[in-house]
Amino acid sequence: MPIRFKDTYLKGFVTGKEFEAMESPTRDALETVLTGRGEGSEFLGWLDLPKKSADPEIARIKEAAKRIKEQCDVLLVIGIGGSYLGARAAVEFVKGQNYNALRKGTPEIYFVGRDLSATSVCETLNLIEGKDVCINVISKSGTTTEPAVAFRIFREWMEKKYGEGASERIFVTTDKQKGKLKELSDEKGYETFVVPDDVGGRFSVLSPVGLLPIACAGIDIDRILKGAASAEEYFTKEKDFSKNDCLRYAAARNILYRKGKTAETFVCYEPALCITAEWWKQLYGESEGKDKKGIFPTSVCFTTDLHSLGQFIQDGSPILFETVLDLLDPGYEIKIPKGGSENDGLNFLEGREIHEVNRTAFRATALAHTAGGVPNIVLELDSRDAYDFGYMVFFFELACAVSGYLLGVNPFNQPGVEAYKKNMFALLGKPGKEFDAIRENLKRNL
Repeated sequence: MPIRFKDTYLKGFVTGKEFEAMESPTRDALETVLTGRGEGSEFLGWLDLPKKSADPEIARIKEAAKRIKEQCDVLLVIGIGGSYLGARAAVEFVKGQNYNALRKGTPEIYFVGRDLSATSVCETLNLIEGKDVCINVISKSGTTTEPAVAFRIFREWMEKKYGEGASERIFVTTDKQKGKLKELSDEKGYETFVVPDDVGGRFSVLSPVGLLPIACAGIDIDRILKGAASAEEYFTKEKDFSKNDCLRYAAARNILYRKGKTAETFVCYEPALCITAEWWKQLYGESEGKDKKGIFPTSVCFTTDLHSLGQFIQDGSPILFETVLDLLDPGYEIKIPKGGSENDGLNFLEGREIHEVNRTAFRATALAHTAGGVPNIVLELDSRDAYDFGYMVFFFELACAVSGYLLGVNPFNQPGVEAYKKNMFALLGKPGKEFDAIRENLKRNL
């Protein structure tokens, strides 16, 4: 198993009896997921995505990625939330934070349409000036404000640069049959890929939503799906609770939640995993945070954040537990050279691998934080291989679904997401009786 649950730093916080008591409800929650008996069961399509490596849509994704790599210097991926986080997480996980500078034979990839910042748009326009560009716009409806605004701007830029040829450079991932973006795609002749009806955005990285941009970065999507399929095969069928690390993770975090640990901090020690943490936060935040329940997901990248948030974690409000993604092989080796003097006091590190020092920092931090009353769940991860990424994605998705049912919420809806949108549209003057009423109410409160 490329990812393994370790309870080394849970001792003193979670007892064997508590794990035993959680075994039956956790297994029941898994059965609820697998049998589709729970709320939100119409959005369980993500369970089947790892098995679709032979699907014709995957072949079309590979062909489109090949054409994009051949004809463009830059790929703009337009999307927000689950429409971009999974793909960006994969690119940085496998290729690194500096992918755009280090890539070989693949386009630069910029993720836009994830905010309403004039700065972001204008800087991206400057970045693409004089370059050949393709676009992958991702939106089920085509009416989500942030990506829709960005697509208007960049589509105009493309049409001015390429004329009618722009249509061959715009790839759309949207609903199969309906929606404004689908209508526009049919009118303009854009090639389209399908956002599955039974897969929510935050669970969509293994669908065309994530796989097209990932393939454009030169990452082997077959290996990603193979890793996810291996995780699906093991974690959905392993009946021995003590061997099913996915269930143990879901159980441990719920035990800690019931003990007053209401915030979970995702910890990584590699900058290449920082966007994986952002993907994880959306997955768990939108899935669990409802009905006045849920574990608040946060993240840090150590050792960097030990010099900022480390103080709070060590000595602050005792509401936190940490989930550490402990990467065994970062993909690089480099030794600390001889300093020539004792000015920095670090000659004792001469000849040591930096990653060895980094993992020692992890162990030292875990010991300090647990001594300070902060439980640490450790998920040991083998490498940054595409296979391991796919395996990890399915691990977290299944654990999230199980954990949501343990909490007593529907893990697959997000009713609270719409509240700010209605207020924003009302304040911006969107016509309609619904928005007229909201406007009047907001005026009384502004």
